[in-house]
Amino acid sequence: MTQSLMHQARARIIEMIFSGDLKSGDALHEAELSERLSMSRTPVREAFKRMECEGMLAREGRFLRLRMVDAAEVEEIFLLRAAIETETARAAVHLPRSVFEDMTARIRAFMASGPGEGEDEWSIDDAFHRMMARATNNPILLHTLDGLRLRTYVFDRSRVPERFLLGCEEHLTILDALRDGDGDKAAHLMLMHLAHARDAILSCLERTPGAEKIS
Repeated sequence: MTQSLMHQARARIIEMIFSGDLKSGDALHEAELSERLSMSRTPVREAFKRMECEGMLAREGRFLRLRMVDAAEVEEIFLLRAAIETETARAAVHLPRSVFEDMTARIRAFMASGPGEGEDEWSIDDAFHRMMARATNNPILLHTLDGLRLRTYVFDRSRVPERFLLGCEEHLTILDALRDGDGDKAAHLMLMHLAHARDAILSCLERTPGAEKIS
């Protein structure tokens, strides 16, 4: 089985969530979803594993139940991220200038590519945020940040398209501040970047059928 089939299965399951066909608390069954998606069980099983790692599925005995974040949890996630990532932005000012140049080039290439071309959306976003987190030399902090970010992976380019180019531009302004050696400015820009991402996700939840039932 190729990774692309797993990604297709995951994308179609997520579309069912945001269309209201699946709701938080629903038990997901491999055989049933395979039939509904006209796919074999293997990519659906792998999609379930990925979604469980992302916190979108919770295991209850023999069952996997859908568990989408709600607005309150999104607020909590970004409150924690703001506390962590303003500090990682300040710490990153001491990284070699070549690191910023390389990341800038990657982001610009990513912006110029179309969906499905070039780097994966989350791979480059991870690389940007982890670049700064690694500057703290704190593995626990990095692990914590990775976990928080996983909880909102579902809100990708397809869910919040208005954030795609804007988010990339914000990454570039943060890199400019770091290149200039201004850690405080980088921290402030990071705070704004996270606030914008949070607000886009909250708006997406408001547009989701049955969002008031997501928990």
